[in-house]
Amino acid sequence: MFLAACGGNDGGNNTTDVENNGGAEDTTENTENTEEEPADNEEPADEGNDGDTASDADVGNLQLGTGSTGGTYYPLGQEIATIVNNNIEVEGFDLSAVSSGASVDNIVGISQGEMDLGMSVHLPAQDALTGAGDFEGVEIDNFGFMGHIYPEVMQIVIPADSDIETVADLEGSSVAIGPPGSGTQAAARLILEAYGLEDGDYEAFEEGFGDAQGRIQDGQLDASFGLLGLPAGGIDELAASADIELLSLTEEGISYVEENSGYEQLTIPSDSYDFMEEDVEAITAYAVLLGSMDTIDEDLGYEITKAMFENAGDIAHPQGEQINEENALNGSDGLPMHPGAERYFEEAGISE
Repeated sequence: MFLAACGGNDGGNNTTDVENNGGAEDTTENTENTEEEPADNEEPADEGNDGDTASDADVGNLQLGTGSTGGTYYPLGQEIATIVNNNIEVEGFDLSAVSSGASVDNIVGISQGEMDLGMSVHLPAQDALTGAGDFEGVEIDNFGFMGHIYPEVMQIVIPADSDIETVADLEGSSVAIGPPGSGTQAAARLILEAYGLEDGDYEAFEEGFGDAQGRIQDGQLDASFGLLGLPAGGIDELAASADIELLSLTEEGISYVEENSGYEQLTIPSDSYDFMEEDVEAITAYAVLLGSMDTIDEDLGYEITKAMFENAGDIAHPQGEQINEENALNGSDGLPMHPGAERYFEEAGISE
């Protein structure tokens, strides 16, 4: 079993239990146990499609999986859907941004035909292809990379009057580590592990940053991990009502995380938030857009990618400025390219 929630904007209230919803594990098993085995060299029928092809997709009812309503994915996803709807040259096209458990939830949704597009951190997307991490034993490969959205940065918030100086000092503390199955929680546990802290060494609250804000403000939490955009609106909101700081990672801690994951070192500049007085060392990954290979054919994928990148300047959300040609392929390493996006990138002269 894996729990579907991931990304920088995990909200505990929107976490979806994949197993209880006929998750990818159940889908795989049902496929393997069909009554009739396909003949040699014959491709199995695409069950549940009633013979539809990608070009037969209902372009008037496409779904974009985002994240929790209190995070970055959902409001940014809404704006992405709006600019695509307003500018795409496809008759009858309509794309709706829907809240979800974020990355893992969106990938599973695409695999089950419940979503056509999904926002995700690039690392769980890599795991889905190989059946690793939250997808252990379940390989999902019916999605393609359609572009970079923004970098997600692990930000660890602590009260300004705290005695905590390093992650190691969180031993015995109350810590919000993100919802079960989320990218935030996976990264938080890895960071804590880098400092010798395991389950039981701290009191873990499995909730997203949005849910943890009130606990920090009320003194019920000693720290909250959040894989968020930079700057993060939630942190600005919290700083308006509480004195907080960001906890910096040490060189040794970052090295451990880099050696055991795909995260990279990033320096959070001191001018990122008004309350910051010095730079903070952190880790980062990329939020990307994934598209279904089943319901979005090459032509439709091309039009969606083109509409998004050529009109991203109309996005008001601060992270919208990260959707540009210079960053377009960030996070694409190890992921299959959607043929429609690939055609657009080649046409636009976008290459690594």
